[in-house]
Amino acid sequence: MSILRKLPKLPVTDLRGVVLPLAFLALWYGLTALQLVNTKLIVPPGAVVAAAWQVIGSGQLLAGLQASLARDLAGFVAGSGAGILFGLLLGVSPWARRLAGPTFHTLKQISLFAWLPLLSTWLGTGDAAKILFIALSAFYPVALNTFEGVRGVTQAQLEVAHVLGFSRRQRAWRLVLPAAAPQIAIGLHLALLYAWLATIGAEYLLGSSGHGIGSVVIRGKAAFNVELIIVGMLLIGVVGMALNRAASLVEARLLHWRGPGR
Repeated sequence: MSILRKLPKLPVTDLRGVVLPLAFLALWYGLTALQLVNTKLIVPPGAVVAAAWQVIGSGQLLAGLQASLARDLAGFVAGSGAGILFGLLLGVSPWARRLAGPTFHTLKQISLFAWLPLLSTWLGTGDAAKILFIALSAFYPVALNTFEGVRGVTQAQLEVAHVLGFSRRQRAWRLVLPAAAPQIAIGLHLALLYAWLATIGAEYLLGSSGHGIGSVVIRGKAAFNVELIIVGMLLIGVVGMALNRAASLVEARLLHWRGPGR
């Protein structure tokens, strides 16, 4: 009994998140093992594991993941950088808000995937169109949150900066950007998730040319290989979850100065 008391106890909240996946896995296994479903459509979990092992061993999955992440990173960096610059411009310049604000707020209402036919007409279905589409997906949340963050700087804060004799550059670097940083971080977090979704959507909807996780799913669909489709779906979900976790950790690290609970 003394040994049992010394064993570490996991908090109940740590186990709640696995209950539903385990229940689903048990139901999935039971239905296929008892032949209660069409196993050509709902394949057994073991077949999915075997397909994953095979595609990992062939190197196709790693090559596809690398290609997808490269497109995702390129589009995210380009779109986020443009979004921060544009959001800052709208936030600090009334002239820019009057000139470009109405157009920006109109264009953001267009569904992102509605741009795909136009992009494919202009640039084809290669990496250029895919990266531009990913960049668009990252641009809007970053630009909007940057704008909201800059607009959140109060008149009282600006007056204090004026009293302290801040130059225009000092106001930007020592007041506006720090004040807007939490909103910018939120925009970057959202952009990272949107960019990953756009990466998979672009690879799937703009054709299977080149490597990519979307291409793996397309090959599975073309061959009616349900196991390969599920492997691709699971990898997409795992990568998305990892990106979300990484973004949360980086955000907490960069904004630690706000203190806990903020």
